[in-house]
Order: sequence, then C-alpha cells, then structure tokens
Amino acid sequence: MAALCALVASAQVQDTNSLKTDLGVFETQTGTVLIKGFSQIGLMTVGTDVITVYCKQSSDITTGRKADGLAIVISRDASPRKRILVDYDEIDSLLDSINYLGKISYDVTQLASFEASYSTKRGFSVVANGLRRQGSIQESLEYGDDVRILLTADQMAQLSRIIEQAKKNLDTLRNPK
Repeated sequence: MAALCALVASAQVQDTNSLKTDLGVFETQTGTVLIKGFSQIGLMTVGTDVITVYCKQSSDITTGRKADGLAIVISRDASPRKRILVDYDEIDSLLDSINYLGKISYDVTQLASFEASYSTKRGFSVVANGLRRQGSIQESLEYGDDVRILLTADQMAQLSRIIEQAKKNLDTLRNPK
C-alpha cells in the first residue's frame, strides 16, 4: 500500500516531460479505460535521496494495446518527488551506458577534463566527470536543474542491478510462458 501511495503521490508532481516518452503519451489517453499496473523492484538510499525503481505496464482495455517501461522515483528530504518514465526500448541502452560509464577512464580524451553522459527521452541522465588534476572520476544521476545525485561505483552498480531486474520482470510480462 505504501508503494501505491508513493507512486500516486509522485504522479501529482509529474511534469509535461512525461509526454516525451511513449509510456507517458499512452497514459494521457482519454475516452477509454486505462489500467496502470506497477511493481516496486528495488530502492537505494544515497545520502538524503531515495531512488526507487518500478516496473510499469499500462493497458488500454478498449484496444488491448499496452505500453511498458520503468518509473524511477527520486525522493529528497522535503522536496517534491520526481517521477521519471523510461520506455522499455530505452532500458538496454540505459544499462549499457551505466556499465560503460562505470568503467570509463581518462583515456577517452587527451584533454585535461571530460564529461560523458547518457540521457533518456525524458532527460534522466547518467554522467561521469573526470578532472586529471583531482585524479578521480565522479559519477552522478541528473534530472533537470534541481536533481544531481553523486554515486559511488558500487552505488552505480547497485542501480544497474535493480534496473536489470526490472527489465527481466518486464520481459516476463511481454513473453509469458
């Protein structure tokens, strides 16, 4: 029940960026009954931020059409929640990018600094920044101008495992045996 309340509450702060995803557009249909199913797959706490990953599958009962993907909810102390939709067809490239950025080194450029990033349709970004003088590469999740969460390599790997599990769950829904 708590997960239901969290997802419903997060929907209230949803912005128009959700219309950049197929799942977001699908869920704005009118004149039909939509069933929006979801399951919490995992969560992780990073400082005062909580990142929760949900599987989502929405169905139009009139046409039988379905759309699925992820909802990534970022909760922060007293700030409103951010709900970020990721279409199913973006999940593999998001996972590949998280894994690539987790292994990135200064060899990607001959210059003194670099920023490497991957963004979903909705603007959820996974970023790696490197400054040779500091000698470390910093990884983060970013969304809009107000969300930047610094992650360790272990935390980034944990997020990847949660998203991988979510994709496996969606694959099972798409291909029932």
